[in-house]
Amino acid sequence: MTTIRPFRIDIPQADVDDLRDRLSRARWAAQLPGEGWERGAPTAYLRELAQYWADDFDWRAQESALNSYPQFVTEIDGLDVHFVHVRSPEPDAVPLLLTHGWPNSFVEFTRTIGPLTDPRAHGLDPALAFDVVIPSVPGFAFSASPRETGMTTARVARMWATLMDRLGYDRYGTQGGDLGAYVAPEMALAAPEHVIGVHLDGGIGMPTEADVPAMSAEDRAQWAQMQQWMTGGVDHHALLRAAPQTFALGWNDSPVALLAWMMQKFQDFAYTAERAEDVIDRDHLLTNIALYWFTQTTGTSSWPMYDGLREGGFGWPTDQNLVPTGVYGGGSPLMRTLADRGNKITHWPAENPGNHFVAMEQPAAHVADIRTFFAELR
Repeated sequence: MTTIRPFRIDIPQADVDDLRDRLSRARWAAQLPGEGWERGAPTAYLRELAQYWADDFDWRAQESALNSYPQFVTEIDGLDVHFVHVRSPEPDAVPLLLTHGWPNSFVEFTRTIGPLTDPRAHGLDPALAFDVVIPSVPGFAFSASPRETGMTTARVARMWATLMDRLGYDRYGTQGGDLGAYVAPEMALAAPEHVIGVHLDGGIGMPTEADVPAMSAEDRAQWAQMQQWMTGGVDHHALLRAAPQTFALGWNDSPVALLAWMMQKFQDFAYTAERAEDVIDRDHLLTNIALYWFTQTTGTSSWPMYDGLREGGFGWPTDQNLVPTGVYGGGSPLMRTLADRGNKITHWPAENPGNHFVAMEQPAAHVADIRTFFAELR
């Protein structure tokens, strides 16, 4: 059960051909009245993107690029866990576990692996380098899905601690955004004697209704802006709490339905951009979407919404003050005040660029921030 087995992505050609055939035979809905994305994914935009996916996107080239990273599978808690493990050529590299978000996959980090593990080759100071471990969360990509309800980010964190122990790492850092921002602090709670620091893309110090009475006028204005951001776009939490099986039946059968859903969410997450493609490369987006299609994981990956992101339901990421925390996008002074209540914040920059999935949008800035935070913790 503790065996670590080499893994290589090898999607059958019949599956690639089937995807192209389904895309070519799509029955397209008429465009509803409205401008841009206000009624959802625009038909004309999706038709062009679907045609590109069918005719110009080179899955085999993307598959080969992914296979350039050493990948493995091991069984933890009765589930096969897929992971990327890239060791640095530099001595004394810091082990670092990266947890991807939703609707993402390990593809989220492929443009940061090189500079993290081999800084010398990327013009960075080789005095700080990382051994990188990127597991696929249960139910995502090539990791087995939970067999019963009750999966939580705390359980995933304990699985990741087991994985790091199995790889022979005694002291390591952990990093994540989106879903990963829930798992990373839970790792510190699960194994504080092993985790040297927690780096998050965001999602910390978020106020709740209980904080409103004590807010200043300036804080209330910031709170109103946060509420507008948090309630914008399609509420995937509500959809996937209520009827994940219903939606998965459509996404699993129609690549156009899957493409529309995924692009809607990436569009929602690209707050400051006109289009998600303006900040994330088209092939990068489609590689991630193709993984969901080929592995049939649009349904199995929805457990964070129907099971709850942590013990007791949704909520924001769990506080932990056992090890230092650094945040890529620190947010407002109000958020910093709230974050300090239950966390040992040692890194809180204010001007880092990017939207939600910063490792995809701003890989160089993401790497730089991770390096800055962990440089003080070795």
